[in-house]
This record gives sequence, structure tokens and C-alpha cells, in this order.
Amino acid sequence: MELNFKIIVLMLGILFTGLTAGLCFTWSNSITPGIARLNDLGFLQAFQAMNRAIINPSFLFVFFGPVILLFINAFLHRNSHPVTFWSFTLAAILFFLGIGLITVFKNVPLNELLDKTVLENLSEVDLKELRAKFEKPWNRWHIQRTIASFTSFALLLIGLIYTK
Repeated sequence: MELNFKIIVLMLGILFTGLTAGLCFTWSNSITPGIARLNDLGFLQAFQAMNRAIINPSFLFVFFGPVILLFINAFLHRNSHPVTFWSFTLAAILFFLGIGLITVFKNVPLNELLDKTVLENLSEVDLKELRAKFEKPWNRWHIQRTIASFTSFALLLIGLIYTK
């Protein structure tokens, strides 16, 4: 079987969306609940360290790749079964909104607020205030990303069932 561009885009889109959904799910269900048990300084230091470590080429490629890949995939399947086309199109839109825009406009600004803070220079009161300003909003937006990435992944699988 010849691998063509259409198949490669579809497979990479499904793979990267699945990896992103898995990352978001894991982060929501183990990482944030685990570090939530830490004191304010420990929580903020852990989050700061993870945010700094995660910004690397492989993460950025996999996490943001579907923003482009899924739209290309929907376009390439425009003449496919209507369920395939609409599932792929909805997956692309949902990923763009739920991962792309939420990440850039909601989670990243919170990450940058935390990143530019020298935590060791803050009092206990300041640490508590920073954590309150950061933790709940970040988690609330991240849950939206988790739902969006999981739903996009499911839509890609539904569309795959009807491909010809």
C-alpha cells in the first residue's frame, strides 16, 4: 500500500491529537492533583519547573501540530463521506479553539506570570496570593483543553471509520 500525503496527514493528526489528549488527561488527573498537595512555595516551584521543562521542540511540535494538521486533513477529506468530512472539520475547529486559543490566551499568560516571579523572594502571604491567582484559573482552563483534545481525538476516530 502506498503511503500518500492524505494518509500521512491523517495519521499524524490522529497521533498528535491522541498524544495531546493523553498529556492533558494525565496532567489533569495526576500531576495537578499531586502537586496541589504541596505547600504554596513547593506547588509554585514545581509548576514553574514543569512549565520551563515542557517548552521544548518535541512538545511544541506535537501539541500545536494538530492546529494545522487537522485543518489540512479536513480539507483533504472534503470529498469523503459526509460523516468523515464533518467529524474531521469539527475536530479541527475544536482543537484550534480548545487547545490553540485557550493555551495562548489563557494558560500561557498565567505561566508567564509565574515564570517571571522569583518565588524565593516572596513572603508566605505573597506566595498564597500568587497561588490563588494562578492555580484555580489555570486548572479551569486546562480542564477545557482536556475536554477539547479528547473530543477532537474521538471525532477523528469517528471520521476514520467512514473514510474510503
